[in-house]
Amino acid sequence: MTWRTSAEGPGGEAPDALFKRVRVSRRDEYTFVLKVAAAVLIACAGATLVLMHGRLGTTAGVVLLALIYTHMVELQHQCLHHSAFRRSSLHRPLGFLLGLPLLTAYSHYRTQHLQHHKFLGTSRDSEFFGFDTRAPLTLPTLARAMVSPARLFQVCVDMLASCRGTWHYPMGTISPRAKRHVVVEYRLFALAVAGAVALSLLGHGREVLLLWVAPLLLSVPIHFLLELPEHVLCDNDSTDVLRNTRTISGSRLSRWFTNGNNFHVEHHAAMVVPINRLAERHAVAKRWATHTEPSYPRFYLRVLREARRNTARENPLGQEGAGRRWPTDGDAAHEAGNGPDPPR
Repeated sequence: MTWRTSAEGPGGEAPDALFKRVRVSRRDEYTFVLKVAAAVLIACAGATLVLMHGRLGTTAGVVLLALIYTHMVELQHQCLHHSAFRRSSLHRPLGFLLGLPLLTAYSHYRTQHLQHHKFLGTSRDSEFFGFDTRAPLTLPTLARAMVSPARLFQVCVDMLASCRGTWHYPMGTISPRAKRHVVVEYRLFALAVAGAVALSLLGHGREVLLLWVAPLLLSVPIHFLLELPEHVLCDNDSTDVLRNTRTISGSRLSRWFTNGNNFHVEHHAAMVVPINRLAERHAVAKRWATHTEPSYPRFYLRVLREARRNTARENPLGQEGAGRRWPTDGDAAHEAGNGPDPPR
């Protein structure tokens, strides 16, 4: 076996198998097309439930649509990396349609996301679905980020700027061609929103609300929870993919729902590899990666414990600190034998 030193594991080196690039095959294309077809069928089932008008069916339909719209963004993510089809020209049109329900512009997402891959572990890293993984992780921080409408507000700003011809990319350089694509996609989003408003004015407001607006809003916390495990509580000051990224074994359901995003170390090690083939590298990643988890529930429990500890440190007199007396300078002096007994 040969070894590669661009990213180091516990033995000082990592096997080439984790970083090896492969081309998209016909079988990979079929796999992706089947995933897209399944997503469309599930979305149709969700819409059918919504239109049944029963309270239970409507609620289930809205939740199902929110889940499948989120899943479609994960399929869009594979298109960003041109790892779904052998012909690269197919990725943008399908990627745009997959991102339309959640108003995720393909070309904007692709530009910023590829920068994320390039600058991960540095101060220039900035993911499209922004959450500051370097900030202290507390319960209030998690709660705010989970329901934050900031991205949707920014989409509105980008749509308006694109329609006015004033859109610019604030995160670095962007090619003129990519900028044109971004502007066109945001203008198409604006057209879709205008169409939804028109339908509402024509008496179809309930359908617009339940088929699009409500799932869109519900997807915000769902997508946050899906993206959170990638780099949070990892070594964010390291450029080593084996230290700054997490891999999760997950169940069959979670692997499908995240479209293989659980294999995130494997993905960052070789981002052009078709997502459906990352599982082949998982055993290697588990051996060499610093941050691994067996399942998503185990990861979320770990995050909650860390957030509770950090919240208690920031608010020692609150609920987490109730009944506890936190150390003082007097305690330290007493322990050193240089002061009186501290008050009890």
